Formats: sequence, C-alpha cells, structure tokens
Amino acid sequence: MDTIGRRHRKRDFRRLWIARISAAVKAHGLSYSRFIHELTKANITLNRKMLSEMAIHDPAGFKSLTDLAKAAA
Repeated sequence: MDTIGRRHRKRDFRRLWIARISAAVKAHGLSYSRFIHELTKANITLNRKMLSEMAIHDPAGFKSLTDLAKAAA
C-alpha cells in the first residue's frame, strides 16, 4: 500500500513541475514541448524539478534558458 502512495507522489510532483514550466515558457512565447525539445537540441540537460525551481526563484536565468532554446530552433 505504501508503494502506491510513493508512486503517486512522484507522478504528482512531475505533473506539478511540468505545469509550472509550461506556465513560465508561455510567458516567453514558447510551448512546453517546444521548449523541452529545443533544450535537448542545445545539449542543456536540466531536469524538470530544477527548471521549475528556476522559473520560480530565478526568472532572469530562466529567461536566458528560453532565449537559448529559441536560438537552437
């Protein structure tokens, strides 16, 4: 029973991080899927948790990531 709760918690956090990233990149004129795709093309490997934290606590740094993603397009 506990295992199910841990799996759901992981799923819920991933969903939360994706929602936060999606909202932040929409403000910069990108979609979530396009942003993630362009980051991987630019060889930027940050996980969704760190991207979410950057979007909240370091908007300037997150903006530079979106600019890099747009340049990789």
